[in-house]
Amino acid sequence: MEKINCDSYLEYLIETYGNLVFSICYKLVQSYFDAEDLTQDTFLSAYKNLTNFDGKNEKAWVCRIATNKCLDYLKRAGRKVIPMEDTYFNEVQCNKPSPEEHVLETDVKQKLFEVCSQLKPPYQEVALEYFYYEKDISDIVKQSGKNRKTIQTQVYRAKIMLRKLWRKE
Repeated sequence: MEKINCDSYLEYLIETYGNLVFSICYKLVQSYFDAEDLTQDTFLSAYKNLTNFDGKNEKAWVCRIATNKCLDYLKRAGRKVIPMEDTYFNEVQCNKPSPEEHVLETDVKQKLFEVCSQLKPPYQEVALEYFYYEKDISDIVKQSGKNRKTIQTQVYRAKIMLRKLWRKE
């Protein structure tokens, strides 16, 4: 095809299949602005390859170009995730608590120790081991030599007592 025919044929393709190509792109990428860009890329690619086109089934040819452009875009988009300023720090995970979290945790731990210490034996020991030192019931059973059910009952009762004491403060 000569230059003038290529230009007019491209205009014909855009007028005839522009909405179809845009809808294909939009359904695949789910973004209006990206679909607009991909629609332009589709027709630019069609223009560059008009000399290779055999002229048969132009609708399928243009739709195939659009689909391939979208698939390539989605592959690239999956590989390059650019964190935005407001989401970057939410996505970055850090094992260390922030200074604010550290102070709050220290205060809560101190208050928990004081409240557990107010309980009478044997609930004081069980509460400190279970709630403050965060030991499993099986570890407390091994350490104390008491029956598992006894420790479970003491933890349950200590929890009720702690709740009452915590509310008073």
